[in-house]
Amino acid sequence: MKKTSKDFLKKIMAVSCPSGFEQPVQRLISAEMKKLADKVRTDVHGNVIAVKNEGAPLRLMLAGHCDEIGFMITHVDGEGFISVATIGGVDPAIVPGMRVKIHGRRGPVTGVIGRKPIHLMQAEDRGKGVKLEHLWIDIGAKNRKDAEKSVAVGDVATFDVGYDELKNNIVVARGFDDRIGSFIVVETMRLLARKKPKVAVYGVSTVQEEVGLRGARTSAYGIDPHVGIAIDVGFAADYPGANKKRVGDIKLGGGPILHLGPNINPAVAKLLDAAARKAKVKTQMQAEPRATGTDANAIQLTRAGVAAGLISVPNRYMHTPVEAVHLGDVENCAKLLAAFIMQLTPTTSFIPK
Repeated sequence: MKKTSKDFLKKIMAVSCPSGFEQPVQRLISAEMKKLADKVRTDVHGNVIAVKNEGAPLRLMLAGHCDEIGFMITHVDGEGFISVATIGGVDPAIVPGMRVKIHGRRGPVTGVIGRKPIHLMQAEDRGKGVKLEHLWIDIGAKNRKDAEKSVAVGDVATFDVGYDELKNNIVVARGFDDRIGSFIVVETMRLLARKKPKVAVYGVSTVQEEVGLRGARTSAYGIDPHVGIAIDVGFAADYPGANKKRVGDIKLGGGPILHLGPNINPAVAKLLDAAARKAKVKTQMQAEPRATGTDANAIQLTRAGVAAGLISVPNRYMHTPVEAVHLGDVENCAKLLAAFIMQLTPTTSFIPK
C-alpha cells in the first residue's frame, strides 16, 4: 500500500465515531474525496456522497459505512459512576477492564470500565456471563456533580485503543467494521481519478449501519442507483475453533470475499468474478442464504429495487477492539472494484437470466 494511502488509513482510524456521531471522520473523508471526485456533498443524515461522471445514463453506487459500535451514557449515580447502553452489537464479555474515551459535549474524557474484583465475587458468580448493567465507567469523579462537569447523559463513548501493526501485513484496530469499507470507497475513487468510466460513479461513506443500515437506505433512495455495491468486512475462519462449516474457509490474505445468495444480483456476481479475473485478484467465496446484515440489504430494497452486490474484507475478531485485516486484501478490494466499474457500459443489463 502506498504511503499516502496508509497515512490516510491511520488518520481515519484514529477517529472514534459511534453510529449517529460520525461527523469527525466524515469531515476527513469528505476532504479526501474532494481531491478525487467531480462533486462531493454531505446529506442531512451525514452520509458523504462523492460523484464522478455525473449525468451518465447508468448510475453505480459504492457504499462503505464509517460508523462503529460504542456506548451512550444513560445515568450518572450519586458517587459519579456512569451507566451506559450499547450502540450496536457490543459483546459484554469483552468490556470489563477496558479503557474508553467519552466524546463529551465539553470535550474528550478518559474512563475505565469497572467491575467487582474476582476475589470478592461469590464462587457461583465467577463463571457467569457478564451483563452490562453490572458494569460502570469510572472517570475518577468525586461525585455526580463532579462527573457532570465533564460528561452528561447522551454523551457517547468508544474503546480507547488505536491502530497497530502485526506481522505479515496484518493490522489491528477498533472500528475496521466498517471504516475499512469507507477507506476502500475512497481508494476506489482514487484509482478511478485518472480514468474515464462510462457510468456515473457515486462513492458513499454511509452512516448508522450498526443500528439498522440507515445511511445506506437514505443515500440510495436519493441517488436512485441502477447497481449498488456494499463494501464491508466478512468473517474470517483462520483462528482456533472457527466454524468453517458455517462461514467457509476464509483466510486473511486470501483475497477479497465475494458473496452469492438472494441479496446478490446474479449479473453483478458474474461481473465481479469477471473483474477479479481480469485484474488478477484472487478471491474467496462466502455463501449468503439470507439477507446479509450489510448495506447491500438496504440498497437492494431501495425504491423499485437495485441490482446489489457485496465485497468484503476478511476480518478476525469482529466487534472487538482488536479487529484484524490484511492490507493486501484491502488493496485488492479497491483494485477489483475499479476493474468492475471500468467494464460497465450504459447498456449493461442486470436483469437475472
